[in-house]
Amino acid sequence: QVQMVESGGGLVQTGSSLRLSCEASGRDFRSYAMGWFRQVSGNDREFVAASARSGGNIVYADSVRGRFTISRDNDNTVALEMNNLNPSDTAVYYCAAGFSAQVMGLSKIKGYDYWGRGTQVTVSS
Repeated sequence: QVQMVESGGGLVQTGSSLRLSCEASGRDFRSYAMGWFRQVSGNDREFVAASARSGGNIVYADSVRGRFTISRDNDNTVALEMNNLNPSDTAVYYCAAGFSAQVMGLSKIKGYDYWGRGTQVTVSS
């Protein structure tokens, strides 16, 4: 059974940093894309960042490029280093894994098959 578990969320002030981690288990994700999405209550889930299979292409949303860094710590772990946070970054952050995303586009939510339950990030002004 595949599980994806996020950690590292919390409440921080504007300008602070946080590091989110996601550990996947239940299969080998070496050939899968892994990424991060976020969602504010009442809004659609939106793409944040993704990495193709280990050592592959990396893509960021325009809103986070230059502030966030995604990394594959190993084949089944993905991290998101978030710097210079602002209130617009407040959301539940979800990690995801998918093979099809590498064909459909790393930012395409439909390309991801496996999802974590999310971790809350709140940035106060």
